[in-house]
Amino acid sequence: TIRHHNAADEYFTDERCYILELLNTPDAPDASIARARVESGVTTKRHKVIGTIERYVLLEGQGIAHIDGMDDQVVGVGDVVTIPAGFVQSITNTGDHDLVFLCICTPRFEWDNYESLE
Repeated sequence: TIRHHNAADEYFTDERCYILELLNTPDAPDASIARARVESGVTTKRHKVIGTIERYVLLEGQGIAHIDGMDDQVVGVGDVVTIPAGFVQSITNTGDHDLVFLCICTPRFEWDNYESLE
């Protein structure tokens, strides 16, 4: 299949970032892909996703990844951040422009599995 996206479908979340769902449907339960965009100076909410591994593929910008059990890590274009299921996490945009990354979740992301810690 080919799924076309529309940039106008991007929405702002309570997590303090913009999301554009590229693939997240019940007919593809094994994985989801979203483009996340975090504005300059913003840190996403501390949260965890139960039963879901997240992988961030950095496309634009720079930031600091905060993952429980690890020292904070500077991340930039081309880096891949893997967050095990249930780990507390957030990311801070430390650059002057948007931090943009793909968020690849396995199995697919579902809001029912999201737990805000703020």
